[in-house]
Amino acid sequence: MKRKKEFKIYLFRHGRTDYNVKGMFTGWKDSHLVFRGKLDAKRIGKLLKNEKFEVAIRTSLSRSKETLDYVIKLHPECKKVIVDDRMIERSYGVLEGKSHKSFIEEMGKRSYDLRKEGDAIENLNPKLKRQVERFFGEKEFEAIHRGYSVKVPKGESFLDVEKRVKSFIKWLKIYVKKNKVNVAISAHGNSIRLFRKIMENASRESATNWFIPYNKVFVYKV
Repeated sequence: MKRKKEFKIYLFRHGRTDYNVKGMFTGWKDSHLVFRGKLDAKRIGKLLKNEKFEVAIRTSLSRSKETLDYVIKLHPECKKVIVDDRMIERSYGVLEGKSHKSFIEEMGKRSYDLRKEGDAIENLNPKLKRQVERFFGEKEFEAIHRGYSVKVPKGESFLDVEKRVKSFIKWLKIYVKKNKVNVAISAHGNSIRLFRKIMENASRESATNWFIPYNKVFVYKV
């Protein structure tokens, strides 16, 4: 029996941006590759140098396009680029443009106010009070940053992202098989996180704990 031909999907994260370097919630805000980010993109290009793909997919954000531009310079066989925002970064809503540090400090103070009982915390010495505030802020940050169903106001949860990524994967498998092509995808940390979860049948806990490198290619066969 003749074996069906397999096609490959090459998935990679955009290079580092000014927001990544500054530790800020980026989400759907547009940001550009910094010098290190351009090196990340060139590294991806080198990793894929000996591979072949006829179609590339990116999102509407500049960092996705800039990274892909570096990669396809080495791939004259790639004749088509598709823009699909089902693989766009998770929206952080009202937090976009805010630094992680300022969020932790702000939420820590709010949580501290909600939790204080009488003078028990109010009368702590300043150093210990800052530690308590930071503890509450970091807990809030962790819940939003890694909580699977936690939705940021005017933003998305991981669950929301998974739904659109699942729709994208369903379409992608049909597209690849129908057109008999290999595909390269320039995406974002959180969309890649959910893409991996679905394709690798991983748990929510595993997916939320993954770090998605800026200079690695994930390869899948369909």
